[in-house]
Amino acid sequence: MEVSTALLLRTPLFRGIPQEALPALLEGLGARKRRCGRGEVVLRRGERADRLGLVLSGTLHIVKEDFWGSRTIVGLARSGEVFAEAYACLGGEPLEVAVLAAADAEVLFLSSVQALSCARPGAAEFTRNLLTILAGRNLTLTRKIGHMARRTTRDKLLSYLSAQAMQAGGPEFDIPLDRQQLADYLAVDRSAMSTVLGKLRDEGVLTFQKNHFHLLQQMEQTD
Repeated sequence: MEVSTALLLRTPLFRGIPQEALPALLEGLGARKRRCGRGEVVLRRGERADRLGLVLSGTLHIVKEDFWGSRTIVGLARSGEVFAEAYACLGGEPLEVAVLAAADAEVLFLSSVQALSCARPGAAEFTRNLLTILAGRNLTLTRKIGHMARRTTRDKLLSYLSAQAMQAGGPEFDIPLDRQQLADYLAVDRSAMSTVLGKLRDEGVLTFQKNHFHLLQQMEQTD
C-alpha cells in the first residue's frame, strides 16, 4: 500500500507524528486504502463501521436518507478530513447516514480500536489527534444546536452572526458559508433567510457583501 507520507503529515489526524514512524504505525492501525469513483457508495446506511476514514483526495458527501428514499446532503468530507470516526469509536453502531464519493476519491481506512492497544511510536499522538477532532466536532455541533434552538429565522441568523463576530474579535468578518450553505446549516428556507438579511440591512443592523458581514449595532434576540 502506497500512501504519501508528506500528505498524511499535513492532516490533523497525523499532526506531530515523526515521518519515520508512519510505516509501522499504519501497519499497526490496519490501514487500508481504497479508490472510489464518482457516485460510488463508500459506506452504506445501516452498515457497521469499525474503521474511520481519512480522505486522501477528492470529496465525499455525507447523505441522510429518509423512509421514502429522499436524500439530503448533511455534510462533506474533503481531502485531509476524517469521517465515520464517531461510529468507529463506538464499535459496531449502525450508520445512520451513507457516504458517497462526490468525485473520484481515495480514502484511507484506519482502526480506532487498534489505535488504543497499539504500542508503536506515534500511536499516542494519533489517539490524541483523534480525540481533538472528536472534541472539535462536538463543540461545533453544540454551537449549531444553540443557533437552531432560536425560534425565528431572524434570531437564528443573529445568533450565528454574533458568534462569528465574537470569534473574529470584532464586528467585521467573513463567514465560511455561501447563502445556500448558511440556510442549510441553520435549517431555514434560503429565500426567507435572504429576505430577513435584507430587512436587517435596511434596519441598520448590519451590512453584507457576499460572505463578508459588518455588524453595526447590538440587537436583542427573542427567547
